[in-house]
Amino acid sequence: MADTGAEPLLLIHGAWQGAWVWDGFRAALARRGDHRPAIAVDLPGNGADGAPPATASLPAYLDHLDQIVANIGRPFSIVAHSGGGVVASALAERHPRLTRRLVYIAGMMLPSETGFAAMVNHLLPTDPTASGVTPWLDWPVPGAISVVPPEAAIAFFLQDCPPALAVPASRRLTPQGERGRALTAHLTPERFGTIPRLYVQALRDRSVTLPLQRLMCERLPGATIRTIDTGHAPHVVAPDALLDILLPFLDSPG
Repeated sequence: MADTGAEPLLLIHGAWQGAWVWDGFRAALARRGDHRPAIAVDLPGNGADGAPPATASLPAYLDHLDQIVANIGRPFSIVAHSGGGVVASALAERHPRLTRRLVYIAGMMLPSETGFAAMVNHLLPTDPTASGVTPWLDWPVPGAISVVPPEAAIAFFLQDCPPALAVPASRRLTPQGERGRALTAHLTPERFGTIPRLYVQALRDRSVTLPLQRLMCERLPGATIRTIDTGHAPHVVAPDALLDILLPFLDSPG
């Protein structure tokens, strides 16, 4: 994408996904005549680079993103989906002067040194749906690499997408190394804590369920909270409605 001088967006995907998941979102942004660069990254070890899934990890992700940040060369905002939320938080902690705003889309916005499993385990005794897609995963390498069967992807991630969109997307998911999924980030008030945050709660999410999203917003307060009436992937099924929520926040002064 040509450099327009507008503030870039760094788009970070979640587990089992890749940069391709942002294609519809980027197209919707372009249709509006919005010229800000929207940079969708492929996290290493998640398929696009050909590296084994076992090499995926938060340090590898951050090293890769550091190169992208250096190439951007100016302040940017981050939009992260699902498990990409932990990566976004860690990157913001690393580059607080360059990160203008943080957006979590049904994302894992977690307190410092806290994993998503802690949130799930807190709710499981009274809410079995908090387990999301986990019971339906296949494990080609037990405990280390997981795969989402296409039928489970449609049921838990894409249940509100038209079949013509959901079926191809479900088949593009790639094996996920657990070291790149079970993540925690060290966050500080003076770095991460200074950055404005927006959390978009997906009301019909079957993966990161609404009670989990609300719990994360309670455990890490301070974010502006908005809702969207979709399942887990609003950037796939309803990118225009999502942009209606995101752009006022991204363009607000401060």
